[in-house]
Amino acid sequence: MTSSIIYGQDINGIWKGKLVMAPGGCFPVYNIELQLQVAGTRITGTAYHFSDSLNYVRENFEGIYNKEKNQIIIQENGIITFRIKEDCVPCVKRYELSYHKGGGNVVTEEQLRGTWTGKATDGKTVCDPGTIVLTRFDKSSFKPDFKLPATLTNRKAELVKEIKVDTGTIQIDFYDNGQIDGDTISVYVNSSPVVSNKRLTTKPVSISVKIDLKKPVQELIMVGENLGSIPPNTALMIVNAGDKRYQLYLTSDEQKNAMVRFIYEKPGAEKSN
Repeated sequence: MTSSIIYGQDINGIWKGKLVMAPGGCFPVYNIELQLQVAGTRITGTAYHFSDSLNYVRENFEGIYNKEKNQIIIQENGIITFRIKEDCVPCVKRYELSYHKGGGNVVTEEQLRGTWTGKATDGKTVCDPGTIVLTRFDKSSFKPDFKLPATLTNRKAELVKEIKVDTGTIQIDFYDNGQIDGDTISVYVNSSPVVSNKRLTTKPVSISVKIDLKKPVQELIMVGENLGSIPPNTALMIVNAGDKRYQLYLTSDEQKNAMVRFIYEKPGAEKSN
């Protein structure tokens, strides 16, 4: 028996399967779980990507469900937390799916099938596209501890600088400040991790931050995961925002983290006021 497409189905709930990446991905095949909440045509929810219990990414998403066309578009829009290999970079993905019921001898099995594309959180790494097949399940099977770490929540976030920008994308590079002494950092944007336990060297740790009228304020916090051999943990932060460049020196220790706030202003806003 071949699978059939049934239009207008309720797709609320938990969907699990395998996300297949093209050659070059961090994991050739890894597990994925989508928890969908549908209200009208709007979709919200949480995605769990993982190869095992020690390597995972959790992201929020939103999207649109066109029941008449059996078209499901989902865009991940925020990483909640991740724990992956040192040489891997999380990808924020977009899914184009359709609903199917039945297939083979399992006439009642429900699936979401389609393709995905992605963009890396560092703004540089290529996220090769792939395919995805999900099956409906009753219960979630992957529940790691997603609490924000104490190094972020228990320390004071000290504002280093507030920067007004008029560009949609900010490129940020982190280097060890001065002598290379083993400083390791994590970086959060609006409490979402974008860098996890990276060692600072003469080679930059790079991220890309998007900012626009929908999300005009972005707060970046650098967490020193250790004090290095020469305390405290210090980093040189280079910010490129359009034609503007900023050079900041950030410090983190066991009592405080360093915060930089970016505020978007439409081009020409200052001139008109």
